[in-house]
Amino acid sequence: MEYRTLGRTGIRVGEIGMGCEGFVGKTAEQIREMVDLMEAAGVNCIDLYTPNPQVREDLGAALAGRREKFVLQGHICSVWKDGQYKRTRSLEEAREGMAQQLRLLGTDYLDVGMIHYVDAMDDWDAVRQNGILDYALELKAAGTVKSVGLSSHNPEVALAAVNTGEIDVLMFSVNPCYDLQPANEDVEELWAEKNYEQPLVNMDPQRQALYETCQRLGVGITVMKAFGGGDLLKADMSPAGMALTPLQCLHYALTRPAVASVMCGARSMEDLKSSIAYETAGGAERDYAAALAAMPRISWVGHCMYCGHCAPCPQGISVADVTKFLNLCRAQGEIPETVREHYAALPHKAGECVRCGACEKRCPFGVGAVENMRQAAELFGA
Repeated sequence: MEYRTLGRTGIRVGEIGMGCEGFVGKTAEQIREMVDLMEAAGVNCIDLYTPNPQVREDLGAALAGRREKFVLQGHICSVWKDGQYKRTRSLEEAREGMAQQLRLLGTDYLDVGMIHYVDAMDDWDAVRQNGILDYALELKAAGTVKSVGLSSHNPEVALAAVNTGEIDVLMFSVNPCYDLQPANEDVEELWAEKNYEQPLVNMDPQRQALYETCQRLGVGITVMKAFGGGDLLKADMSPAGMALTPLQCLHYALTRPAVASVMCGARSMEDLKSSIAYETAGGAERDYAAALAAMPRISWVGHCMYCGHCAPCPQGISVADVTKFLNLCRAQGEIPETVREHYAALPHKAGECVRCGACEKRCPFGVGAVENMRQAAELFGA
């Protein structure tokens, strides 16, 4: 398993994580078997949005004696009320839910305390004004949560949240179809068929700005909906008009700026194994570039997807990395110090480009890589 640092938290997470929906409806023994497989494969990050007390208790039992090997991303404001899930903004219910969550899991802390499901700006305002955000920060100060997170499907809300400097981790829906859609307070619009009827061109600018802002601020992203709820894996269901493979979806998400781990909603051992297989898959199996370029309803022309098809450069320049750093600076209108440091660490700089154009000939998206190298050399001075 490859591990990544979850932004400024310093927490190390496997790039393949586990979404808790895979535990719902399972027996205690089945959950233990899944956790055994996760431990063996190095899948250490678990998202726990479900407040189902039986799931929490059975997972807690499965983690007994090995809690420290796992990173638990638990949700604040996801509570169990009258025998069912409820998203609450009641501070009292949030406190009660957190106490119950810790007790059932058999732990005294969560690695990430995730403020649950904030998709509207007025809801974000409410979270800040009714004490929920303050409560999350209080939990962090007490060590009950090691970091504060927020989950959202709306890039406008997510940007507002991460720009406060108080959100350490963002859980966000990332896949090549959702990335085309503008901000919307109704999550259903992300997969509404009508929104894909007309040709779509390139990533929504606000989503790109979100990923780049998270990278700049050190906000780690954990990914949900990488498979679009399974729709992207079926040609007759995919908004793009063709199917992608699980490995292609995973690789797309893992090549976005700031992404640390993808929460796979594995509903069976076979599903979990298919996601873990990403770690041993070759480049051709992971490659999403040709598939995206061939999508009948979507155009990515001129947009760098950081897919790496531009390599190898005869001068040894990592064209995709240079372009990523250039885009981060474009988004900010300046050179953030962290980006300057990352660029300085590259063994070969953009200024070494000899304008041979080999990268552009290989790019499936028609990116002007040579011009990007010129601009990067001018910007960074090397």
